[in-house]
Amino acid sequence: MKIILTGSLGNISKPLAAHLVAQGQEVTIISSDSKKSEKIINMGAVPAIGSVTNETFLIETFTGADLVYLMVPNDFSVADLKGYIKQIGVHYANAIKAAGVKKIVLLSSIGAHLANGTGPIEGLNAVEQIFRKLQEIDILFLRPAYFYNNLYANIDLIKNAGIIGANYPANSPIVLVDPADIASFAAKNIASGFSGHGTLYIASDKRSLKEVAAQIGKAIDKPELPWVEFSDEQALAGMIGAGLPEEIAKNYVEMGNAIKSGILWEDFDLNKIEAKGETKLEDFAVKFASVYQN
Repeated sequence: MKIILTGSLGNISKPLAAHLVAQGQEVTIISSDSKKSEKIINMGAVPAIGSVTNETFLIETFTGADLVYLMVPNDFSVADLKGYIKQIGVHYANAIKAAGVKKIVLLSSIGAHLANGTGPIEGLNAVEQIFRKLQEIDILFLRPAYFYNNLYANIDLIKNAGIIGANYPANSPIVLVDPADIASFAAKNIASGFSGHGTLYIASDKRSLKEVAAQIGKAIDKPELPWVEFSDEQALAGMIGAGLPEEIAKNYVEMGNAIKSGILWEDFDLNKIEAKGETKLEDFAVKFASVYQN
């Protein structure tokens, strides 16, 4: 199959491309950075350099594809994060229709069943709704859990204050996923085929934040590392102080409240989804320690 991937050489797109190339698929990777071209070629894929905001470029790149994998790239410079995410979804949908693509894998998120109250995930709900209106197109909606990688943002906090935390308590459950597991499940579903509109939750582990702190603390030789719950105001100030734009920080605070209340996982729990990914919390803690020590 001729497969187009958005997401450049990101945490999901890069391993997904490797899986697909190994399957013998014809893979094109979209990137806005021309400097990535050589790396893409060395992977056995074809680079397509351009912006996902340029519908003409997207149509030209998507035309003739058997399947397109879509994800919304981060842009921390935008004034309205949710609106930006939705607008990229509009660009994608317009290009998919114009190019005549009939098979899509769309990266969404756990919590995207909710139309509001989830921070940036609210934008992905809007994107899902745009694509669910498309007819005669097979679409697999991927809803991965909370990325392990997000926990790397706590490294400075651990080093400077000896704590790890957010605006949700230590006894809160959290559903976690490794990007490599997302790529693996996506590749398997692409290879096996899918039809109609389907939703696939992807999770690697489900634990409490207290357990997250304990496993990370054990891995970095800080066995008493506590998980500390911050107020929304403290969390917002901390993220802004760490360099995040206020718009992005506010969205993450809102997502934190969705974690605290449990609404982010309610559909996952309702459907009794199992965490089948290979990378468990203990495995990630080893990776965390490696990054922490560098």
